[in-house]
Amino acid sequence: MTPTRTDPETGPTAFPEVDDAVERARTAFVPDLGLAARLDRLHRLEDLIRENRGVLEEALAADLGKPAHEAWLTELGFTLEEVVGIRKELRGWMRPRRVPVPLSLAPARARIEAQPLGTVLIMAPWNYPVQLVLSPLAGALAAGNTVVVKPSEVSANVSAVLAGLLGRYLGDCVSVVEGGVPETTRLLEHRFDHVFYTGNGSVARVVMAAAARHLTPVTLELGGKSPAWVDDSTDLRTAARRIVWGKFVNAGQTCVAPDHVLGPPGVLADVEPELVRALAEHYGADARHSDSYGRIVSERHLARLTRLLDQVPAADVVCGGSADPAECYLEPTVVRSAPDGPLMAEEIFGPVLPLVAVPSAEDAVELIAAGDKPLALYVFSEHRAVKDLFRRRTSSGGLSFNAPLLQLSSPHLPFGGVGDSGTGAYHGKHSFTTFSHARAVLDKPLGPDTLRVVYPPYRGLRSRLAAAAVGLRRPGRRTRHAVSKI
Repeated sequence: MTPTRTDPETGPTAFPEVDDAVERARTAFVPDLGLAARLDRLHRLEDLIRENRGVLEEALAADLGKPAHEAWLTELGFTLEEVVGIRKELRGWMRPRRVPVPLSLAPARARIEAQPLGTVLIMAPWNYPVQLVLSPLAGALAAGNTVVVKPSEVSANVSAVLAGLLGRYLGDCVSVVEGGVPETTRLLEHRFDHVFYTGNGSVARVVMAAAARHLTPVTLELGGKSPAWVDDSTDLRTAARRIVWGKFVNAGQTCVAPDHVLGPPGVLADVEPELVRALAEHYGADARHSDSYGRIVSERHLARLTRLLDQVPAADVVCGGSADPAECYLEPTVVRSAPDGPLMAEEIFGPVLPLVAVPSAEDAVELIAAGDKPLALYVFSEHRAVKDLFRRRTSSGGLSFNAPLLQLSSPHLPFGGVGDSGTGAYHGKHSFTTFSHARAVLDKPLGPDTLRVVYPPYRGLRSRLAAAAVGLRRPGRRTRHAVSKI
């Protein structure tokens, strides 16, 4: 019988395409998939990117107005480099790792084997709709899993292109489910062996609750208000260029973009003209006509951003602020904000950069610690004591000194959040680990049977030998560290 879901207006609705996609992935799973088969899948994923660069860039441009160069740097080339790196290292990662055994277990051998989890669900967002499908997919395939992919329906052009390409290149081990909330709801009713979700905290709570019904582990890659600190010890012109690049790439729709800038009032006053200068360098006098500046993904998301800007007094707008709903365009905008201003209540996720004056680095640390733990934290300072202050007294998914976003580009660094900014991490070997089960394997020969010392009955010489085998003194004997009776 085909499972159904009841819609309050149209009545019961079947989702056979969702159920078929999950069943195909489960059926295709091979628990002992070898190195050659995994490498073949990674080669095919690499071919998918290389051979379809043009069509993927066109889809990204249609959904997000993403310039081709930016699409390559932040999505296609980025992912391709990760796939190639995983493929080169996979043999070593798969090799069982010998570990020592305690003397009490001798003679014996022990090792840790990386096993595939099974069938994995990857749910991707719309802001980097290629990278955030294919990057975790590479790790899941390297670990030997089969995968069900759910692209975001918001980036509809990319979703359709990926559905076709993944079916053509990896249809034997990857299924794709397109659609919106109804299809996602049906997907989450199924039992998976791991759920990997990238998106916002509200949906993450729904995903985690659904996974909990099956005791399914989850990786949640979320976001939050990632701050940047700037002080007078740094080169303000270079810092401004880097902040502008990190903030306004993809029109600010980046989970690890600097959400706002913290600094002493005098420093922020000096930073303002440098930010304006950097914006002109990057996007020209009018970003609307720049071939390097993207668009907001939808009118709904643009309306949310303009509502926020409507709450900012005109005197606090340093530059920008204009919008064109017909093009989903929002001008790169810099504003002044109080620590409790309207732009500080939630993640901005768009091309609006508040400058928030605080008296000192200590006050900045207190402000950060009072909120949710951010996905990223950026510190522009040459003071060793300031760097150490942020390192010791803040908690964040990542910490980067003097450069935004770059912590994502190293495959040797884990990417993930903490607290409300996420749980779990991936990239490079961390992806392989996330999608694998570390199975403990112990091999103890039957002879000589050294376990006889722990067999019942527990008395006499056998009792003393058993206690000695695990480092204990004879039962009942006091040690000089024993607590005296009161």
